[in-house]
Amino acid sequence: MSFLANTPKPPYYAVIFSSTRTEGDNGYGAMSDKMVELASRQPGFLGVESARGADGNGITVSYWESEEAIRAWKEHALHQVAQRRGQSEWYSKYALRVAKVERDGLFEL
Repeated sequence: MSFLANTPKPPYYAVIFSSTRTEGDNGYGAMSDKMVELASRQPGFLGVESARGADGNGITVSYWESEEAIRAWKEHALHQVAQRRGQSEWYSKYALRVAKVERDGLFEL
């Protein structure tokens, strides 16, 4: 999988999740991998880009066809389990933002 998501021509939606991790893995890595795999099978999922620094700060941007697809993912039972564990175990803080992508561009050598 490429670091940059292969998104369609706009408009589409971006869910931007910025976070600071707590110490230790505590099952986070496995759950994160499972969530990406599960999200990629959801209707309306377009792609994901994610990065985390050694300081524990990270950002994940997932791309979706519609707000309805985003809501369905938010309400998915296994995703809700991960959300609860995130609040109780994995994150010391996070911010979630949803934006409509009106235009985009890509540079490649």
